[in-house]
Amino acid sequence: MNSSLHAPHHAFCLAPMMDWSDRHCRYLWRLISRHAVLYTEMVTTGALIHGDRARFLDFNAEEHPLALQLGGSDPADLATCSRMAEEWGYDEVNLNCGCPSGRVQNGMIGAILMAHPQRVADCIKAMQDSTSIEVTVKHRIGIDDMDDYAGMCNFVETIAATGCRTFIVHARKAWLKGLSPKENREVPPLQYGMVRQLKRDYPELNIIINGGLQTLEQCETLIHPHDDETALDGVMVGREAYTNPYLLAEVDSRFYDDYHPVADRQAVALAFRNYCAAQLEQGLELKYMTRHMLGLFQGLPGARKFRRHLSENVHRRGVGINLLDDALALVCR
Repeated sequence: MNSSLHAPHHAFCLAPMMDWSDRHCRYLWRLISRHAVLYTEMVTTGALIHGDRARFLDFNAEEHPLALQLGGSDPADLATCSRMAEEWGYDEVNLNCGCPSGRVQNGMIGAILMAHPQRVADCIKAMQDSTSIEVTVKHRIGIDDMDDYAGMCNFVETIAATGCRTFIVHARKAWLKGLSPKENREVPPLQYGMVRQLKRDYPELNIIINGGLQTLEQCETLIHPHDDETALDGVMVGREAYTNPYLLAEVDSRFYDDYHPVADRQAVALAFRNYCAAQLEQGLELKYMTRHMLGLFQGLPGARKFRRHLSENVHRRGVGINLLDDALALVCR
């Protein structure tokens, strides 16, 4: 049982994205949606055990519900880091079995683990035994020549035998050799049908679909299909939410039946501006925060000038909050 006060409801999730979904990005997202489940960038067990834990684990209290994504393949190390996640206040811990980067393959991290389902099950069991928060898995539909449905089922069944109930499925296979991580997000075809079939065959599992989702209408159709297609339990959106964060404005009403008034873009920008000012006082550079809001005004008059003003000037030495104020003046009129 999940003992967290903010136990995640996975109807709408925001993906873990290396170099993108840091705590500043997640704070911006939370200003727009109260309920979407947020995921950290993947953090390796080695980084947590041997590195600066606070750097990797600290987050803003407003970010809940929040999941920590771990990269690793040693059950004892993953158990240790899962305990850290709960102690730090996370609501969920997720094991990455989907990243195709060559940098992590060499450490038996990410998508390469799909070739070792029993190893993953041992990891998940150790994580479950070490924490009371939910332990989930994110994986692909297959890797390399393992692209048959039976192979994915064997992977899922082996892990589900531990009691794991939530599987986040990127609906593309991953080529571990021959394609870059970027190409692995675009070249292998999306196969939503395989994810729906997985839900049909394992209705007791919580199946969340990821990959290629760009509109809320598309997401709704996967959860509430208009025909006889199998309904999935949730969606996970990544790059579209990063490049167009105000996409999240209707998430709470459409996916969580929460019809609270939604802040407009200007109000979101002002709240994030005040957050940036507070972070600046703590010594953080403005560029690490404003990069996440470049797409906030997408499609509105002045949006291009706003992006250009920030992009061209934020790297100057010693810039302060006035730079963001000047940029906002170009679009918030």
